[in-house]
Amino acid sequence: MTSSITVQLLKESNGISDCPGFQTSGVACDIRESGDLERLDLALLTPLTPCSVGGVFTQNDVCAAPVKVCQNTLTASANNIGGCVINSGNANAVTGEQGYLDALKMDTLARQYTNIQAPFLVCSTGRIGRALPMQKIEMGISSAAKILSDTTETSLNCADAILTSDTCRKVATAKFVYEGTTITVAGMAKGAGMIEPNMATMLAYIVTDLQADSDHLQFLIKNICDKTFNCISVDGDMSTNDTVLLFSNGQSGLSVNKSPELLKSFKEAVFKVCDTMAEKIVGDGEKASKLVELIVEGCESPVDAEKVARAVGNSLLVKTSWHGGDPNWGRLADAAGYACVGLEEECFDIHYDNCPVLVAGRPQDENIEQWKTIVAKNRFRVTLNLNKGEGSFRLLTSDLSEAYVAFNKSE
Repeated sequence: MTSSITVQLLKESNGISDCPGFQTSGVACDIRESGDLERLDLALLTPLTPCSVGGVFTQNDVCAAPVKVCQNTLTASANNIGGCVINSGNANAVTGEQGYLDALKMDTLARQYTNIQAPFLVCSTGRIGRALPMQKIEMGISSAAKILSDTTETSLNCADAILTSDTCRKVATAKFVYEGTTITVAGMAKGAGMIEPNMATMLAYIVTDLQADSDHLQFLIKNICDKTFNCISVDGDMSTNDTVLLFSNGQSGLSVNKSPELLKSFKEAVFKVCDTMAEKIVGDGEKASKLVELIVEGCESPVDAEKVARAVGNSLLVKTSWHGGDPNWGRLADAAGYACVGLEEECFDIHYDNCPVLVAGRPQDENIEQWKTIVAKNRFRVTLNLNKGEGSFRLLTSDLSEAYVAFNKSE
Protein backbone atom coordinates (compact mmCIF):
# COMPACT_ATOMS: atom_id res chain seq x y z
CA MET A 1 0.00 0.00 0.00
CA THR A 2 1.18 3.51 -0.81
CA SER A 3 0.93 6.27 1.74
CA SER A 4 -1.58 9.10 1.44
CA ILE A 5 -0.72 11.41 -1.44
CA THR A 6 -0.58 15.18 -1.00
CA VAL A 7 -1.40 17.28 -4.07
CA GLN A 8 0.41 20.60 -3.84
CA LEU A 9 -0.66 23.71 -5.72
CA LEU A 10 2.48 25.74 -6.43
CA LYS A 11 2.50 29.29 -5.08
CA GLU A 12 4.39 30.47 -8.16
CA SER A 13 3.57 28.89 -11.52
CA ASN A 14 5.46 29.27 -14.79
CA GLY A 15 2.63 27.70 -16.74
CA ILE A 16 3.20 24.95 -19.30
CA SER A 17 6.99 24.77 -18.82
CA ASP A 18 6.47 23.42 -15.29
CA CYS A 19 5.46 20.11 -16.88
CA PRO A 20 8.20 17.99 -18.51
CA GLY A 21 7.83 17.07 -22.17
CA PHE A 22 6.14 20.17 -23.60
CA GLN A 23 7.47 23.12 -25.59
CA THR A 24 5.91 26.54 -26.05
CA SER A 25 6.41 29.88 -27.76
CA GLY A 26 4.64 33.20 -28.15
CA VAL A 27 5.25 35.89 -30.77
CA ALA A 28 3.84 39.17 -32.06
CA CYS A 29 2.51 39.35 -35.62
CA ASP A 30 -0.11 42.15 -35.42
CA ILE A 31 -3.20 39.98 -35.89
CA ARG A 32 -5.30 42.92 -34.67
CA GLU A 33 -3.88 44.93 -37.60
CA SER A 34 -3.38 47.88 -35.29
CA GLY A 35 0.27 48.44 -36.08
CA ASP A 36 1.32 47.12 -32.66
CA LEU A 37 4.35 44.97 -33.37
CA GLU A 38 5.13 44.38 -29.68
CA ARG A 39 1.93 42.76 -28.41
CA LEU A 40 2.22 38.97 -28.38
CA ASP A 41 -0.70 37.41 -30.25
CA LEU A 42 0.25 33.97 -31.58
CA ALA A 43 1.20 30.93 -29.49
CA LEU A 44 2.35 27.37 -30.10
CA LEU A 45 2.16 24.49 -27.63
CA THR A 46 3.68 21.14 -28.61
CA PRO A 47 4.49 17.87 -26.84
CA LEU A 48 7.86 16.30 -27.61
CA THR A 49 5.94 13.40 -29.17
CA PRO A 50 2.28 13.28 -30.26
CA CYS A 51 -0.04 12.98 -27.29
CA SER A 52 -3.60 12.29 -26.16
CA VAL A 53 -6.10 15.11 -25.66
CA GLY A 54 -9.57 15.58 -24.22
CA GLY A 55 -11.55 18.77 -24.80
CA VAL A 56 -14.77 20.61 -24.07
CA PHE A 57 -16.16 23.53 -26.02
CA THR A 58 -18.74 26.32 -26.13
CA GLN A 59 -22.43 25.39 -26.24
CA ASN A 60 -23.24 28.47 -28.34
CA ASP A 61 -25.16 27.78 -31.56
CA VAL A 62 -22.89 30.38 -33.16
CA CYS A 63 -19.75 28.31 -32.98
CA ALA A 64 -16.41 29.62 -34.27
CA ALA A 65 -14.56 27.84 -37.07
CA PRO A 66 -11.58 26.80 -34.90
CA VAL A 67 -13.93 25.13 -32.42
CA LYS A 68 -15.40 23.05 -35.24
CA VAL A 69 -11.92 22.14 -36.45
CA CYS A 70 -10.88 21.10 -32.92
CA GLN A 71 -13.98 18.96 -32.48
CA ASN A 72 -13.45 17.22 -35.82
CA THR A 73 -9.74 16.67 -35.14
CA LEU A 74 -10.39 15.15 -31.72
CA THR A 75 -13.05 12.87 -33.19
CA ALA A 76 -10.54 11.55 -35.71
CA SER A 77 -7.19 11.67 -33.87
CA ALA A 78 -7.58 12.36 -30.14
CA ASN A 79 -4.70 10.04 -29.22
CA ASN A 80 -2.33 11.44 -31.83
CA ILE A 81 -2.21 15.23 -31.47
CA GLY A 82 0.92 17.12 -32.53
CA GLY A 83 0.18 20.33 -30.66
CA CYS A 84 -1.98 23.44 -30.62
CA VAL A 85 -1.76 26.78 -32.43
CA ILE A 86 -3.57 29.71 -30.83
CA ASN A 87 -4.12 33.30 -31.93
CA SER A 88 -5.60 36.25 -30.08
CA GLY A 89 -7.05 39.45 -31.52
CA ASN A 90 -9.39 37.75 -33.97
CA ALA A 91 -11.98 35.07 -33.09
CA ASN A 92 -12.43 33.71 -36.63
CA ALA A 93 -16.13 33.42 -35.72
CA VAL A 94 -19.08 34.17 -38.03
CA THR A 95 -16.64 34.08 -40.95
CA GLY A 96 -18.40 31.50 -43.12
CA GLU A 97 -16.71 28.84 -45.22
CA GLN A 98 -13.53 30.91 -45.56
CA GLY A 99 -13.17 30.99 -41.79
CA TYR A 100 -13.27 27.21 -41.64
CA LEU A 101 -10.70 26.94 -44.44
CA ASP A 102 -8.48 29.44 -42.62
CA ALA A 103 -8.67 27.39 -39.41
CA LEU A 104 -7.68 24.28 -41.37
CA LYS A 105 -4.84 26.26 -42.91
CA MET A 106 -3.53 27.12 -39.44
CA ASP A 107 -3.26 23.39 -38.72
CA THR A 108 -1.42 22.83 -42.01
CA LEU A 109 0.97 25.72 -41.39
CA ALA A 110 1.71 24.56 -37.84
CA ARG A 111 2.62 21.09 -39.10
CA GLN A 112 4.71 22.55 -41.90
CA TYR A 113 6.79 24.95 -39.81
CA THR A 114 7.24 22.66 -36.78
CA ASN A 115 7.90 19.61 -38.96
CA ILE A 116 5.40 17.68 -36.82
CA GLN A 117 3.17 15.42 -38.90
CA ALA A 118 0.43 14.76 -36.34
CA PRO A 119 -2.57 17.13 -36.53
CA PHE A 120 -2.67 20.40 -34.58
CA LEU A 121 -5.63 21.73 -32.67
CA VAL A 122 -6.55 25.30 -33.57
CA CYS A 123 -7.91 28.03 -31.27
CA SER A 124 -8.72 31.70 -31.79
CA THR A 125 -10.02 34.49 -29.54
CA GLY A 126 -10.77 38.14 -30.15
CA ARG A 127 -13.14 40.16 -32.28
CA ILE A 128 -16.04 38.29 -33.92
CA GLY A 129 -16.89 38.71 -37.60
CA ARG A 130 -13.53 39.54 -39.16
CA ALA A 131 -11.55 37.35 -41.53
CA LEU A 132 -8.19 36.21 -40.24
CA PRO A 133 -5.18 38.06 -41.72
CA MET A 134 -3.65 34.82 -42.96
CA GLN A 135 -0.40 36.36 -44.19
CA LYS A 136 0.28 37.63 -40.68
CA ILE A 137 -0.85 34.32 -39.18
CA GLU A 138 1.63 32.44 -41.36
CA MET A 139 4.45 34.78 -40.42
CA GLY A 140 3.58 34.29 -36.76
CA ILE A 141 3.47 30.50 -36.95
CA SER A 142 6.80 30.46 -38.80
CA SER A 143 8.41 32.69 -36.16
CA ALA A 144 6.88 30.79 -33.23
CA ALA A 145 8.03 27.42 -34.58
CA LYS A 146 11.65 28.59 -34.70
CA ILE A 147 11.76 29.45 -30.99
CA LEU A 148 9.81 26.54 -29.47
CA SER A 149 11.43 25.51 -26.18
CA ASP A 150 10.70 24.29 -22.65
CA THR A 151 11.99 27.45 -20.95
CA THR A 152 10.14 29.65 -18.49
CA GLU A 153 10.48 32.61 -20.84
CA THR A 154 8.73 30.96 -23.78
CA SER A 155 6.09 29.51 -21.46
CA LEU A 156 5.17 32.91 -20.05
CA ASN A 157 5.24 34.43 -23.53
CA CYS A 158 2.87 31.69 -24.67
CA ALA A 159 0.51 32.49 -21.78
CA ASP A 160 0.64 36.20 -22.66
CA ALA A 161 0.05 35.65 -26.39
CA ILE A 162 -3.43 34.20 -25.84
CA LEU A 163 -4.73 37.20 -23.85
CA THR A 164 -7.28 39.74 -25.14
CA SER A 165 -8.83 42.17 -22.63
CA ASP A 166 -7.11 40.38 -19.75
CA THR A 167 -4.92 42.53 -17.51
CA CYS A 168 -2.68 39.64 -16.44
CA ARG A 169 -1.66 36.13 -17.45
CA LYS A 170 -3.41 33.20 -15.80
CA VAL A 171 -1.29 30.15 -15.02
CA ALA A 172 -1.36 27.42 -12.38
CA THR A 173 0.61 24.28 -11.50
CA ALA A 174 -0.01 21.32 -9.18
CA LYS A 175 2.34 18.45 -8.32
CA PHE A 176 2.23 15.21 -6.36
CA VAL A 177 4.55 12.26 -5.82
CA TYR A 178 3.47 8.68 -6.45
CA GLU A 179 5.87 5.87 -5.52
CA GLY A 180 8.84 8.20 -5.92
CA THR A 181 7.74 9.68 -9.26
CA THR A 182 6.62 13.31 -9.46
CA ILE A 183 3.50 13.94 -11.51
CA THR A 184 2.82 17.47 -12.79
CA VAL A 185 -0.34 19.19 -14.00
CA ALA A 186 0.18 22.71 -15.36
CA GLY A 187 -2.06 25.14 -17.19
CA MET A 188 -2.60 28.51 -18.80
CA ALA A 189 -5.87 30.29 -19.49
CA LYS A 190 -7.34 33.53 -20.75
CA GLY A 191 -10.62 35.27 -20.07
CA ALA A 192 -11.93 38.55 -18.68
CA GLY A 193 -15.13 39.51 -20.50
CA MET A 194 -18.04 37.72 -22.19
CA ILE A 195 -17.85 35.29 -19.27
CA GLU A 196 -20.85 33.00 -18.82
CA PRO A 197 -20.81 29.23 -19.14
CA ASN A 198 -21.09 27.00 -20.91
CA MET A 199 -18.24 27.95 -20.57
CA ALA A 200 -17.07 31.55 -20.65
CA THR A 201 -15.14 33.68 -23.16
CA MET A 202 -12.17 31.69 -22.27
CA LEU A 203 -9.47 29.40 -23.48
CA ALA A 204 -7.66 27.00 -21.15
CA TYR A 205 -4.86 24.51 -21.75
CA ILE A 206 -3.90 21.94 -19.14
CA VAL A 207 -0.96 19.58 -19.61
CA THR A 208 0.30 16.58 -17.67
CA ASP A 209 3.16 14.09 -17.86
CA LEU A 210 0.92 11.28 -16.60
CA GLN A 211 -0.13 8.81 -19.31
CA ALA A 212 -3.86 8.73 -20.06
CA ASP A 213 -5.81 8.03 -23.23
CA SER A 214 -8.27 10.48 -24.72
CA ASP A 215 -11.33 8.72 -23.26
CA HIS A 216 -9.97 9.14 -19.72
CA LEU A 217 -9.04 12.75 -20.43
CA GLN A 218 -12.39 13.57 -22.03
CA PHE A 219 -14.40 12.20 -19.11
CA LEU A 220 -12.18 13.92 -16.58
CA ILE A 221 -12.04 17.37 -18.14
CA LYS A 222 -15.80 17.45 -18.76
CA ASN A 223 -16.47 16.56 -15.13
CA ILE A 224 -13.98 19.09 -13.79
CA CYS A 225 -15.15 21.89 -16.11
CA ASP A 226 -18.65 21.45 -14.71
CA LYS A 227 -17.23 22.21 -11.25
CA THR A 228 -14.86 25.04 -12.23
CA PHE A 229 -15.05 26.88 -15.55
CA ASN A 230 -18.79 26.26 -15.80
CA CYS A 231 -19.28 27.83 -12.35
CA ILE A 232 -18.09 31.34 -13.17
CA SER A 233 -19.79 34.43 -14.55
CA VAL A 234 -18.77 38.02 -15.18
CA ASP A 235 -21.32 39.50 -17.56
CA GLY A 236 -23.75 36.76 -18.59
CA ASP A 237 -22.57 36.53 -22.21
CA MET A 238 -21.63 33.13 -23.65
CA SER A 239 -18.79 33.14 -26.17
CA THR A 240 -18.45 31.57 -29.62
CA ASN A 241 -14.93 30.24 -29.01
CA ASP A 242 -14.75 28.67 -25.53
CA THR A 243 -12.27 25.80 -25.42
CA VAL A 244 -10.65 23.75 -22.65
CA LEU A 245 -8.05 21.16 -23.67
CA LEU A 246 -6.27 18.59 -21.49
CA PHE A 247 -3.04 17.14 -22.93
CA SER A 248 -1.26 13.98 -21.69
CA ASN A 249 2.24 13.09 -22.93
CA GLY A 250 3.11 10.18 -20.61
CA GLN A 251 6.61 11.58 -19.97
CA SER A 252 6.55 10.38 -16.34
CA GLY A 253 6.30 6.75 -17.38
CA LEU A 254 3.25 6.23 -15.15
CA SER A 255 -0.25 5.44 -16.41
CA VAL A 256 -3.46 6.72 -14.89
CA ASN A 257 -4.61 3.08 -14.89
CA LYS A 258 -1.93 2.02 -12.39
CA SER A 259 -4.09 2.47 -9.29
CA PRO A 260 -7.28 4.13 -8.02
CA GLU A 261 -5.15 6.23 -5.64
CA LEU A 262 -3.10 7.60 -8.54
CA LEU A 263 -6.24 8.42 -10.51
CA LYS A 264 -7.79 10.16 -7.50
CA SER A 265 -4.69 12.32 -6.99
CA PHE A 266 -4.56 13.16 -10.69
CA LYS A 267 -8.19 14.30 -10.62
CA GLU A 268 -7.44 16.46 -7.60
CA ALA A 269 -4.45 18.04 -9.31
CA VAL A 270 -6.43 18.84 -12.49
CA PHE A 271 -9.25 20.26 -10.36
CA LYS A 272 -6.89 22.51 -8.41
CA VAL A 273 -5.29 23.87 -11.58
CA CYS A 274 -8.65 24.51 -13.28
CA ASP A 275 -10.25 25.99 -10.16
CA THR A 276 -7.32 28.35 -9.66
CA MET A 277 -7.45 29.57 -13.25
CA ALA A 278 -11.25 29.91 -13.12
CA GLU A 279 -10.93 32.13 -10.06
CA LYS A 280 -8.26 34.21 -11.79
CA ILE A 281 -10.60 34.74 -14.74
CA VAL A 282 -13.37 36.11 -12.52
CA GLY A 283 -10.89 38.16 -10.50
CA ASP A 284 -9.74 39.75 -13.77
CA GLY A 285 -13.27 40.42 -15.03
CA GLU A 286 -13.36 43.42 -17.33
CA LYS A 287 -13.09 46.51 -15.09
CA ALA A 288 -14.36 44.48 -12.11
CA SER A 289 -13.29 45.47 -8.61
CA LYS A 290 -14.88 42.68 -6.55
CA LEU A 291 -14.86 38.89 -6.66
CA VAL A 292 -17.96 37.36 -5.07
CA GLU A 293 -18.33 33.72 -4.07
CA LEU A 294 -22.05 33.02 -4.36
CA ILE A 295 -23.29 29.87 -2.62
CA VAL A 296 -26.87 28.70 -3.00
CA GLU A 297 -27.97 25.80 -0.82
CA GLY A 298 -31.10 24.19 0.57
CA CYS A 299 -32.74 23.73 -2.84
CA GLU A 300 -34.79 20.76 -3.98
CA SER A 301 -32.13 19.92 -6.60
CA PRO A 302 -28.72 21.10 -7.82
CA VAL A 303 -30.46 22.30 -10.99
CA ASP A 304 -32.70 24.61 -8.95
CA ALA A 305 -29.68 25.86 -6.99
CA GLU A 306 -27.88 26.72 -10.22
CA LYS A 307 -30.94 28.60 -11.52
CA VAL A 308 -30.96 30.74 -8.37
CA ALA A 309 -27.20 31.31 -8.47
CA ARG A 310 -27.24 32.45 -12.09
CA ALA A 311 -30.26 34.69 -11.55
CA VAL A 312 -28.53 36.45 -8.66
CA GLY A 313 -24.98 36.38 -10.07
CA ASN A 314 -26.05 37.83 -13.43
CA SER A 315 -28.46 40.46 -12.09
CA LEU A 316 -27.30 43.90 -13.20
CA LEU A 317 -28.94 45.46 -10.15
CA VAL A 318 -27.17 43.06 -7.80
CA LYS A 319 -23.80 43.47 -9.52
CA THR A 320 -23.96 47.27 -9.57
CA SER A 321 -24.90 47.38 -5.86
CA TRP A 322 -21.87 45.24 -5.10
CA HIS A 323 -19.73 47.67 -7.04
CA GLY A 324 -21.13 50.52 -4.96
CA GLY A 325 -20.47 48.69 -1.70
CA ASP A 326 -24.20 48.78 -1.00
CA PRO A 327 -25.54 45.76 0.98
CA ASN A 328 -28.84 45.92 -0.88
CA TRP A 329 -29.97 42.39 -0.04
CA GLY A 330 -33.46 43.11 -1.38
CA ARG A 331 -32.05 42.87 -4.90
CA LEU A 332 -30.63 39.44 -4.09
CA ALA A 333 -34.00 38.27 -2.77
CA ASP A 334 -35.77 39.60 -5.86
CA ALA A 335 -33.36 37.83 -8.24
CA ALA A 336 -33.60 34.58 -6.28
CA GLY A 337 -37.37 34.83 -6.52
CA TYR A 338 -37.52 35.24 -10.28
CA ALA A 339 -35.49 32.08 -10.71
CA CYS A 340 -38.93 30.51 -10.05
CA VAL A 341 -37.85 27.42 -8.14
CA GLY A 342 -40.53 27.68 -5.45
CA LEU A 343 -38.71 29.92 -2.96
CA GLU A 344 -40.78 30.45 0.19
CA GLU A 345 -40.04 33.79 1.79
CA GLU A 346 -40.63 32.56 5.36
CA CYS A 347 -37.93 29.89 4.89
CA PHE A 348 -35.35 32.05 3.15
CA ASP A 349 -31.93 32.90 4.69
CA ILE A 350 -29.18 35.22 3.39
CA HIS A 351 -25.69 35.72 4.84
CA TYR A 352 -22.87 38.07 3.83
CA ASP A 353 -19.79 36.07 4.82
CA ASN A 354 -20.93 34.70 8.21
CA CYS A 355 -23.12 37.67 9.09
CA PRO A 356 -26.92 37.08 8.99
CA VAL A 357 -28.86 39.35 6.65
CA LEU A 358 -32.18 37.53 6.41
CA VAL A 359 -33.24 34.66 8.68
CA ALA A 360 -36.48 32.81 7.96
CA GLY A 361 -37.59 35.81 5.91
CA ARG A 362 -36.89 38.32 8.71
CA PRO A 363 -34.35 41.10 8.09
CA GLN A 364 -31.50 41.31 10.63
CA ASP A 365 -31.21 45.10 10.46
CA GLU A 366 -29.09 45.33 13.59
CA ASN A 367 -26.20 43.97 11.48
CA ILE A 368 -26.29 46.66 8.82
CA GLU A 369 -22.89 48.13 9.68
CA GLN A 370 -21.30 44.67 9.40
CA TRP A 371 -22.99 44.20 6.01
CA LYS A 372 -21.48 47.45 4.76
CA THR A 373 -18.01 46.45 5.95
CA ILE A 374 -18.24 43.07 4.23
CA VAL A 375 -19.57 44.33 0.89
CA ALA A 376 -16.91 47.06 0.83
CA LYS A 377 -14.22 44.34 0.59
CA ASN A 378 -12.80 43.31 -2.78
CA ARG A 379 -13.73 39.68 -2.04
CA PHE A 380 -16.61 38.34 0.01
CA ARG A 381 -19.09 35.46 0.15
CA VAL A 382 -22.88 35.54 -0.19
CA THR A 383 -24.87 32.50 0.95
CA LEU A 384 -28.53 31.98 0.07
CA ASN A 385 -30.38 29.10 1.76
CA LEU A 386 -33.87 28.17 0.62
CA ASN A 387 -34.18 25.44 3.29
CA LYS A 388 -36.13 23.15 0.97
CA GLY A 389 -33.69 20.31 0.28
CA GLU A 390 -30.08 19.26 -0.26
CA GLY A 391 -29.38 20.85 -3.67
CA SER A 392 -26.52 23.36 -3.81
CA PHE A 393 -24.40 25.30 -6.32
CA ARG A 394 -21.32 27.54 -6.08
CA LEU A 395 -20.81 30.38 -8.56
CA LEU A 396 -17.87 32.77 -8.77
CA THR A 397 -18.99 36.14 -10.07
CA SER A 398 -18.05 39.82 -9.96
CA ASP A 399 -19.40 43.33 -9.70
CA LEU A 400 -20.26 45.55 -12.69
CA SER A 401 -18.74 49.00 -12.97
CA GLU A 402 -19.16 52.18 -14.99
CA ALA A 403 -15.76 51.38 -16.44
CA TYR A 404 -17.13 48.10 -17.87
CA VAL A 405 -19.67 50.08 -19.91
CA ALA A 406 -17.04 52.57 -21.07
CA PHE A 407 -14.67 49.74 -22.03
CA ASN A 408 -17.28 47.78 -24.02
CA LYS A 409 -19.37 50.52 -25.63
CA SER A 410 -17.17 50.54 -28.72
CA GLU A 411 -14.46 48.48 -30.36
